[in-house]
Amino acid sequence: MSLLEEFKSGDLRALARIITRVENRGEGYQGILAELYARSGRALRVGITGPPGAGKSTLVFRLAQLLSSRRKKVGIIAVDPTSPFTGGALLGDRIRMQELSLDPRIFIRSMATRGSTGGLAEATRDTTIVMEAFGKEIILIETVGVGQVELDIARACDTVVVVFMPESGDAVQAMKAGLMEIADVYCLNKADREGAERLIVELQSVLGLRQKKTSWEYPIVQTQAIHNKGTEELWQTIDQHREYRQKEAPRDRRREIRIADDLMMVVRGKVDRRLEKALQGTERFGRAVRDIQGKKTNPYAAADALLEDISRLLAE
Repeated sequence: MSLLEEFKSGDLRALARIITRVENRGEGYQGILAELYARSGRALRVGITGPPGAGKSTLVFRLAQLLSSRRKKVGIIAVDPTSPFTGGALLGDRIRMQELSLDPRIFIRSMATRGSTGGLAEATRDTTIVMEAFGKEIILIETVGVGQVELDIARACDTVVVVFMPESGDAVQAMKAGLMEIADVYCLNKADREGAERLIVELQSVLGLRQKKTSWEYPIVQTQAIHNKGTEELWQTIDQHREYRQKEAPRDRRREIRIADDLMMVVRGKVDRRLEKALQGTERFGRAVRDIQGKKTNPYAAADALLEDISRLLAE
């Protein structure tokens, strides 16, 4: 059987091999993605993001356990480099990771280092497509919540959960950082710690501004993931958001925007690779590098000149 045939038959090893090929931009990866794309788009993508130390990984673990108990097929993509899914965590987290990996309904993939050649956001999106095509019904994507790449990944999800803890600090400052603006659900984890009530009041004050722009009432769910408290309530809220989006489908343009973002990302990736292939090692490029080094020009002017040369070549 071919690799794709093994994949379509439900072989987990074929799933892992295809993801590796896609991440590493191996031979024929675009053809594989093109073949699988029609089978994707059915899963619910849930982004779990937030500051380091908020307990996102433990929440993902608890949610995956809950969903598996309900016979759901779950895919997990862990982007956070400090996540237990990347091996950089305490022993207890690694044991939980092993427990999940033994569950036939759950497939876990770390994205901390793999796929960086093609861009982490692009590699994560492609991995999601492969998991959906394999039949995963719910995909949990954990990101560290810091930087543009993580925000790009979160925007590619159907529902975004931003996780805080009482020590997260000023919620207004978090809003200014852009993290809160992408959330559909707010989760206060470690809610038994001192300062939880103060942070909830602060969050509610900030959310008052967002409530005026939509009929979705942005909820704040309190959890204690380490003790498996609040997991059911969190999932019910995520499911309520899914139902809200289905009812609001005529006005909800998130999927259309996501497809537009995906298309732009593919175009940008192809252009980047073609530009690199066309320029790297050529005399034109080498001369520009030497001129910049010799202070005869600067990278911005040199880039404009190179683009003009390429435009002329394309026009001929």
